[in-house]
Amino acid sequence: MKLLFNARVNTFHPAQPAASAILIDRGEILAVGGDELLEARAEKINLGGRVILPGLTDAHIHLRQYSLSLQKIDCETTSLAECLRRVKERAQTASPGEWILGHGWNQNEWDDSGFPSAANLDAVAPHNPVYLTAKSLHAAWANTAALKLAGVTSSTPDPENGAIQRDEHGDATGILLETAMDFISEKIPQASLAMVMDAMRQAQPMLWKMGLTSLHDFDRRFCFMALQELHKRGELKLRVIKSIPVEDLEHAAEIGLRTGFGDDSLRIGMVKAFMDGALGPHTAAMFAPYVNDGDNRGILNMDGEQLFDFARRAADSGLGMAVHAIGDRANHEVLNAYEQLRGYEREHGLPALRHRIEHVQILHPDDLARLAQLNVIASMQPIHATSDMRAADAFWGAERVPYSYAWRTQLDHGATLAFGSDAPVESPNPFWGIHAAVTRRRPDGSPNPEGWVPAQKLTRREALEAYTLGPAFAAGQESKSGRLAPKHLADLIVLDDDPFTCDEEKFLSMQTAATMVGGEWVWSSL
Repeated sequence: MKLLFNARVNTFHPAQPAASAILIDRGEILAVGGDELLEARAEKINLGGRVILPGLTDAHIHLRQYSLSLQKIDCETTSLAECLRRVKERAQTASPGEWILGHGWNQNEWDDSGFPSAANLDAVAPHNPVYLTAKSLHAAWANTAALKLAGVTSSTPDPENGAIQRDEHGDATGILLETAMDFISEKIPQASLAMVMDAMRQAQPMLWKMGLTSLHDFDRRFCFMALQELHKRGELKLRVIKSIPVEDLEHAAEIGLRTGFGDDSLRIGMVKAFMDGALGPHTAAMFAPYVNDGDNRGILNMDGEQLFDFARRAADSGLGMAVHAIGDRANHEVLNAYEQLRGYEREHGLPALRHRIEHVQILHPDDLARLAQLNVIASMQPIHATSDMRAADAFWGAERVPYSYAWRTQLDHGATLAFGSDAPVESPNPFWGIHAAVTRRRPDGSPNPEGWVPAQKLTRREALEAYTLGPAFAAGQESKSGRLAPKHLADLIVLDDDPFTCDEEKFLSMQTAATMVGGEWVWSSL
């Protein structure tokens, strides 16, 4: 039994919002209170007036990809030249023929206009295949050697829901969009289960220091296998809600998997489907064309009727849905499908599951209130707004931008917010996300002191609740996580600075003094 005392405890529980002590036993909270708890026979830990919060949750992460990305070239640079310098540096130590992998480039942030090309990479890595995924994970940049290994030529047809970017002569430029990325990614030697597990072991302490105790993971089979093995060995010290790819829906339904199956460490979440692409490569599905991009309205993978067919089959099996939708047309189609699904649930006496939209980056004005009306979770990533603001201004334009990354609008309508990072698209650091949510500014202060579309700012409590209460509700775990209260899991973080009163810029350097999962200190600098 442990007693944490002399602390400023923010419980996020309306019945007892503040306390100074927490009594913990066997991984759960027994009591929350004040000096009266000092009489308990327990290991007493004096926290010296530090702040305690519930452990934070990343409600949208790709854990396998994030863990492995820590070993790749960091391509998130402010210029094409710097990105190429980093590739050249890696090529100088790589064996001939060894794959060079990187992640994070975003041509919209470079002074050079437009996408880069295979020739750029050929010049700095002539003896190695190079494959660099974009920050959005919806585009990739390859050199000639990689294209040859994948058999991509001028005559290779575009795959369904994807495109090979081509020059004026019809030749592949080296940029692959959406499903066209598979041409090359399937040729790259995959990390073994042991390698993935080791990468996850190394990633866990980094996530604990950031204040994360729970994750909603959207990677696939290999990630689930690694998580199960780590769990079996007692090495999984993060709580994970695990999604199921929509391609595996029939298999999951056939064996009777249901949302919520599992234990407090590893639990089945929702069925994940993709409605469209992303803003960066102009593949997010829009009603009106992108600014200065001809008639390009992005890529819509399916319409609402097709999605409803998947969702109906999932609902029949007790599986909820989580659908990636970024563009206003994509979100509209998802909402249409969910409207049908709610009717189907009522008609057939099925539970109203906690379906979600992942990202919700821009909505048509007619759809702004529909998530709340349909009780659909708005699973959003605040750091996307500050990363994407320039691209949104440039390619969605002034008329549509007020309806993008609209957390305040969703909250005011009554929708539940569940915040995450989409790592490795962004850093999984939730304090960076909180900074973005409350300031709508980048770390350098841009675009201005008031922030980008300041009407959409959140208060600090609202942002913190979107990393605690919101994800707990989305996972159906609100009775045992997301707040500090009796009979709840003893998942908490200790901070030297008070996130309710500190300078806003302090969020950019904030990390925990200690992190507890299930009553066990998994990280501490105390």
